[in-house]
Amino acid sequence: MNPLELARARPGTAFIVSFDGRAIEALPGQTVAAALWTAGVTAWRTTRREGRPRGVFCGIGVCFDCLVTVNGRPNQRACLLPARPGDVIVTQERTGHDGRDG
Repeated sequence: MNPLELARARPGTAFIVSFDGRAIEALPGQTVAAALWTAGVTAWRTTRREGRPRGVFCGIGVCFDCLVTVNGRPNQRACLLPARPGDVIVTQERTGHDGRDG
């Protein structure tokens, strides 16, 4: 039995967002992080200095490990940001400022 069945949840109709050009299904009310996790994506940012992959760590918006670029806006916390139909999500490389990394 999956969590939706256990909770007797009846989420609204799924919609599509894109992640690095790949179509990802999301449910109303899911955060960007939850939609990515559900699709099997566990890393969507690289660290500023070494370029190491990161995803969700705390899950409550405290640690900033889950930063992602959404609709061209870098440094969005995936664990707090609700996914919206048509969102364009891309892996955030380092600071997320296109070649302006220091």
